[in-house]
Amino acid sequence: MRSPRIPLFLVLISLASTAFAGGGDPKALPGGHGYFELRDGLSNSRLKFEKEKTGRIAFLGGSITAMPGWRDQVIAWFKLRYPQTQFDFISAGIPSMGSVPHAFRLERDVLGRGPVDLLFVEAAVNDSTNEADESHMLRGMEGVVRHARMANPLTDIVQMHFVMPEHMTDYQNGRVPVSIAQHEKAAAAYGSVTLNLSKEVTDRIAAGEFTWAGEFKDLHPSPFGQQLYAGSITRMMETAFSGPVPPAAKPHLLPGEPLDPRSYYRGRLAPVSAALVVRGFTLEPAWKPADGKGTREGFVNVPALTATAAGAEFSFTFEGTAAGLFIAAGPDAGRIAFSIDDSPFRETDTFTTWSAGLHLPWALILDDTLKSGTHRVSVRLTGTHHPKATGSALRVFHLLLN
Repeated sequence: MRSPRIPLFLVLISLASTAFAGGGDPKALPGGHGYFELRDGLSNSRLKFEKEKTGRIAFLGGSITAMPGWRDQVIAWFKLRYPQTQFDFISAGIPSMGSVPHAFRLERDVLGRGPVDLLFVEAAVNDSTNEADESHMLRGMEGVVRHARMANPLTDIVQMHFVMPEHMTDYQNGRVPVSIAQHEKAAAAYGSVTLNLSKEVTDRIAAGEFTWAGEFKDLHPSPFGQQLYAGSITRMMETAFSGPVPPAAKPHLLPGEPLDPRSYYRGRLAPVSAALVVRGFTLEPAWKPADGKGTREGFVNVPALTATAAGAEFSFTFEGTAAGLFIAAGPDAGRIAFSIDDSPFRETDTFTTWSAGLHLPWALILDDTLKSGTHRVSVRLTGTHHPKATGSALRVFHLLLN
């Protein structure tokens, strides 16, 4: 969606706040640096904004991107810096989303509006909580970056690492958080800019500038934390946009082969109407829960393939190397069994840590190790469920295909 127009007085207040919370000279920060790596830089987007007076900027992330705060302040900064430029801002934050769902929804939620000049993407927090398999963190983030660059080699990318208490514990014990380490691999290979807000917040708290409990408060930052994020982002942008304007745009180099051949750079969403119902499933045109539990935008009042009875089954055929399901894993999320190319059925549970109180959008990868070619997938409800689940249901909103 397009971001709302922000009144000028709010712009000025926002920028004054960010200057206090995160702007200024990087040398004044703990460690004497700005916690960013510019790598290939952001010259292409700068050239577009300054010379052509147009620009499309996308913000792809989870709840920290979707909520009001840093994103609005960064948008305000762009509008104030380039008052004559016609911007198209794409706000593509959906709570609970990490790099794996980002990779599959990129085409629909970001690239569908046309060439993107500057892409901000974050997934370090949700990847740390959602992904048990660290290889998925790389496959998801490389999927986003490589897909975006294949669509437009001129796209500048900023990968942001937001903070959570577990990240802080890692840094305090001399470890780089796994999700950040995996995302940095993709950034280094593709020349993306990275901004490590997780390390910055950790260091600034250690230096006594503020406290987690008193000022920052939560991984969904307080207004103070939102201002700090915005200040750090705009500080990085000021550095990246300093110096002479380049004479011409330069395509970013695309590695001949992906870092991980199983990365989701060909990921896409396919409609559930493409599935063949064998028995027991119903295609509801506008699903909504009857239990009063929470939902996420885009995963309620939209088509869903649903079933609650044991033995319900559907199938679909696709061409590629990986397949999965985009589901709502709510209080009654059950166990499923799936078979690919008539192999023995394998079982998995769709109930998650957060399912009890929320119909959680969940990107469930069934298999991403398939040989390239045409495959047939069968999915059925087993009728069993997690001890904390209230039933055995499956609600599918999209097929995930790579």
